[in-house]
Amino acid sequence: MARTLFITGASTGIGAATARAASRAGWSVALVARSRDKLEALAGEIGDSALALPCDVTDLSALEKAVAAAVDRFSGIDAVFANAGRGLSKAGTVEGDAEDISALVDLNIKGVVWTARATLPELKKTRGTLVMTGSAAGRRHISGSIYGATKWFVHGYAGNMAEAMREWGGRCSVIAPGMVDTPFFDEGKPDKLKPEDVADAVLHAIEADPRAAVREIYLMPQN
Repeated sequence: MARTLFITGASTGIGAATARAASRAGWSVALVARSRDKLEALAGEIGDSALALPCDVTDLSALEKAVAAAVDRFSGIDAVFANAGRGLSKAGTVEGDAEDISALVDLNIKGVVWTARATLPELKKTRGTLVMTGSAAGRRHISGSIYGATKWFVHGYAGNMAEAMREWGGRCSVIAPGMVDTPFFDEGKPDKLKPEDVADAVLHAIEADPRAAVREIYLMPQN
């Protein structure tokens, strides 16, 4: 029976690339994002091993329903990729828009915690792996960056969850890329990392031998 990977932020960029890579590697994929059209197109491209689950990950009840639907379809969840995240339209504690900052914190912090909360009971059954999208911005200080601070949270939370999950045989990893050529940026970054590079790192973390806990993978573009 194929293993199942539950992916948030799955409609574009890193999430979509990871869904494609996991499917090629024999995984079933449960695809979560707010964009129904993009999700359904991706699920149609992948085929029967994919399930589109339109959902706002800042809504815990909706996430729990998505998890239940994934388990009903695939009989369990073996790995989770908490990938949904966003940046700010204008940076700065004072300069940035208050509602934009609130939405950033909700998605980048609460969305990750709710994803863990909704999926951990299933991961515990399979001794599965939880992967979070961190960032190079969560490994160094960037002047005034609220986005970077949310990724510092992700790095700390992933480490804390790794310690908690090891008690029952689970694993937690954080994937920390530098700049990636994704729709996250208004302009293309063709000389930077590709979403497929990050997808490869996710697959390495979730397919590592059970004796090995890949706690962090730090990726940087060469140029």
